[in-house]
Amino acid sequence: MNAERSPEKDLDIVVFGATSFVGKLVCQYLVAQYGVDGQGTGRISERVRWGVAGRSEPKLNELKKSLGADAEHLPVVLADAESESDLHSLCAHSRVIISTVGPYALYGSPLVKVCVETGTDYCDLTGEPQWIRQMIRRYESAAKDSGARIVHSCGFDSIPSDMGTWFLQQQSAREHGETCAEVCMRVQTSKGGISGGTIASLLNLWKEEAKDPELQMIMADSYSNCPADAVRSSEQRSIKRAEKDANAQGWIGPFPMAPINERMVLRSNALAPYHQDFSYNEAVITGAGFAGAFGAKALAAAGRIGSFALRFPWLISLLENKVLPKPGEGPSAKEQAEGFFDLLFFGSTSGGKKVAIKVTGQGDPGYASTAKMLSQAAVSLALDVSKTEKAGGFWTTATVFDGRLIERLEKYADMKFELL
Repeated sequence: MNAERSPEKDLDIVVFGATSFVGKLVCQYLVAQYGVDGQGTGRISERVRWGVAGRSEPKLNELKKSLGADAEHLPVVLADAESESDLHSLCAHSRVIISTVGPYALYGSPLVKVCVETGTDYCDLTGEPQWIRQMIRRYESAAKDSGARIVHSCGFDSIPSDMGTWFLQQQSAREHGETCAEVCMRVQTSKGGISGGTIASLLNLWKEEAKDPELQMIMADSYSNCPADAVRSSEQRSIKRAEKDANAQGWIGPFPMAPINERMVLRSNALAPYHQDFSYNEAVITGAGFAGAFGAKALAAAGRIGSFALRFPWLISLLENKVLPKPGEGPSAKEQAEGFFDLLFFGSTSGGKKVAIKVTGQGDPGYASTAKMLSQAAVSLALDVSKTEKAGGFWTTATVFDGRLIERLEKYADMKFELL
């Protein structure tokens, strides 16, 4: 079912925070794939009307110039992230807002509020579970009333994890006639840089935890973003130490993105259950033997840095000011092009039947690939999924999308989902 375009809104998608590091990547991708006039003048014949938004007109005009002659007439909407009146005007133009204004806990809340109030659909790439929890608690009921579909984490965290699990469950149902009770994701290999924006989000979370013992308890609960009545599996656990793993046939260690990805997959199961006693976790494969053990233990040690930093706020400030990259900084174009990821998913039914899939992607996972994923999620929300098919509320990618998004990701985002 195709979503019907609203005659009151002149744009299908607006990229808010278009001059941010990832915002620019999204714009580069959209102009190359769809053109700018809604006439299918890019590589994809599909018609998408889109524009850009932000608070600085000079920076937006500079962005348009950088996108080439085709972007000369790209629609621009001026809006400040802290001005609700500006954000109301922004929502009046667009059916779907893509937000790249992280750290979202610092800058993203007003836009979610206004999208909910106006019934405007929304996608972002946040990896901030504490903020997602806050938004759900504040606005979920109102979103259901207004018809706004709010879809967080539409980038590397957490589309490969969430849609990968969905894809695995579809294969299990087809192959075995039942879905899997246990699923795990193992990062086989990946290559990519890290931007100042991601660092800023992580540091902000550390700061919030350092000041709030209750938040520390929430962050220790993998079900924290699930509905209060969600079934909690007794087998659920996160990989926080080095350990041997039968699926990986070697050593595994903690995956830095697991805290957000596991929460999103568990929320998907709570909203549209795969299994009544479902469990899920993620880890990085480090290999066999001494080298594998050493790598896994190194990952575990790195994961303890955050917990250690919580005790010393001055250490967080030192890392922020003197050591780590600043917002707006990120991998070079060459590094983005050379990046990739290769993820393995292993599932087991209650009766012990097995299924395995692989999800791969070309491009730096957190940036080049994320820009493609985020863009196609927004396009799918605007063009594929009608509001009669999926009503308002706080959705995950696996519960609002289906195979149509996977088809888009494979055709237009250099990703592949395959049964092993």
